[in-house]
Amino acid sequence: MEKIYQIEVDCANCAAKMEEAAKKTEGVAEATVSFMTQKMKVVFAEGADEKAVMKKVLKACRKVEPDCDIVL
Repeated sequence: MEKIYQIEVDCANCAAKMEEAAKKTEGVAEATVSFMTQKMKVVFAEGADEKAVMKKVLKACRKVEPDCDIVL
C-alpha cells in the first residue's frame, strides 16, 4: 500500500536525511521526501500496520529535525 503525507521540513538536506530515516524504519518498503512539495510518499511493507509504522517514522524524522511534523 502506498500513501502520501503532508510533512513539515525546513531544508532539502533535512528532507534527504528524513527520507533515509524513513527507509530504515521497520514496515516501510520505500519512502521519498520532497522538500519542494512538503510531501512524503511511503510504500508500506506487506501486512504492515500503517498507523504504527508512521508513528515510528515520525519518531525517526524528529531525530533529524526535532520540530518536524507529519500530518497523519
